[in-house]
Amino acid sequence: MADENVSAPLDAEAAAKAAFAAVANQGFPSDIFTAPQLRWAVVGCGVIANQMAESLTLAGRHLLGVQNRTRAKAEGFASAHGVERVYDTFADLCADPDVDAVYVTTPHNTHIRYLREALAAGKHVLCEKSITLNSAELDCARALALANNVVLMDATTILHMPLYQVLLARAKAGEFGRMNLAQVNFGSFKPYDPKSRFYNRGLAGGAVLDIGVYALSIMRLFMESAPTEVASLGNTCETGVDVAGGAVCRNPEGQIGVISLTLHSKQPKRAVISFDKCYIEVDQYPRADTARIVWTEDGRVEEVSAGTEAYALCYEMADLERAVAGDAEAARLIDYAADVMSVMDKLRADWGVVYPEEEK
Repeated sequence: MADENVSAPLDAEAAAKAAFAAVANQGFPSDIFTAPQLRWAVVGCGVIANQMAESLTLAGRHLLGVQNRTRAKAEGFASAHGVERVYDTFADLCADPDVDAVYVTTPHNTHIRYLREALAAGKHVLCEKSITLNSAELDCARALALANNVVLMDATTILHMPLYQVLLARAKAGEFGRMNLAQVNFGSFKPYDPKSRFYNRGLAGGAVLDIGVYALSIMRLFMESAPTEVASLGNTCETGVDVAGGAVCRNPEGQIGVISLTLHSKQPKRAVISFDKCYIEVDQYPRADTARIVWTEDGRVEEVSAGTEAYALCYEMADLERAVAGDAEAARLIDYAADVMSVMDKLRADWGVVYPEEEK
């Protein structure tokens, strides 16, 4: 008989609300924002933008500015979150000399347009996943960042959560032995609506760019190098975007990653990273702050905690500020994003998923 006291994991938005509520009466940690503070503006007023503004409020900080396609929505966002400036156009935002960094939270297919404009204007940029549609766009953005001496950073949470920094440090020190296999799944039930961002080809919908980026990011983090071989099967729907798929990836060191994705079924977001001496289990891995290490020799279970789920977006912004201040390790996070993008390109090519912007 099922245990009636066990609840299924919350969806992403509900989980974020629960995480914020859990820390509402706690003091903000002093070790998150350690670099000189930048003045931030955001483009887009959706779920992520609101979560980011709430995260900053926990830290006692506020955005300087906001721009959105609909000014009324931007004004409502500014009123709700204590944002000082509302811009009519993105060009106005980029022209503001008081803005140091921009957080791009708009749909995937619009990212490169905002990246080009912001980077060319000398703004540092943190961009929501998927950072671009493909590797060609990301290469273009990285070249612009280099040419204008600014930092470009991918906001995929896995790249920034302290839990993974702790686990990676131990792995690189050799404590776990050789990494052999990563098994990662992500299942999300999204009712079919061809106009929704999940299924709309015109909005760069599909499982790979929306949820696959998380699975591939945690896989890549624990691999010694990027995968060079990818074998996969994927299903598409009538709009032409991918809705489910599985892939096996292998790098030159022989390390293997196995991922499964679906927009049609709820699954636990679970990652298992296997080493010679142990395996690591991480549930709800996109913003995880806890993990279990099961040691091979004696079956001992070690609980590891680092960071706090509620501060996920603060960790992203703090990493960009550290990179701007000269932290080379933070600046190199974009390399992981580039490796993940290469795998996503291969998956979409194999499955025949092409977006309108790629047909021009």
